[in-house]
Amino acid sequence: MKPLAIALFALAPVAALAATEHYALSAAYVPPAKPRGAATVAVTFIADDSDVKINQEPAPRLKLDPEQGVLVDRQAPPTRKGESGGEPKYLDISLPVAFPVALNPKAPKGEQPVKGTVTYFYCSKREGWCRKGTSEVTFTVAVP
Repeated sequence: MKPLAIALFALAPVAALAATEHYALSAAYVPPAKPRGAATVAVTFIADDSDVKINQEPAPRLKLDPEQGVLVDRQAPPTRKGESGGEPKYLDISLPVAFPVALNPKAPKGEQPVKGTVTYFYCSKREGWCRKGTSEVTFTVAVP
């Protein structure tokens, strides 16, 4: 019986790590549709559990790796809003979240890799908890 208890104890950290993974993220650069139009980074959230929802407030944020030098962040500064007092609102993750960006005029031409970190808050109403999530994303930008 002791080997079974030891085996279960050894697996406990693995199970705890797996339980914190509620979303997978993918990102893609979306160039402007018109000249001088706005470009975006579209981030798609893929849920592992349909009960876990991403909060609209505070809104998800994309932080570009400062070393990348290809894109310039055009997001509005985060707002500080008080408690709304009502039911929390959640994102519709069937649509990607668009983060405004612009091409750096000094970016080298061609396919350029870009890295960033997405920070978001998510909750499980069934289990009664909320957490902060951060995920790294990578994508390619075709610089003309």
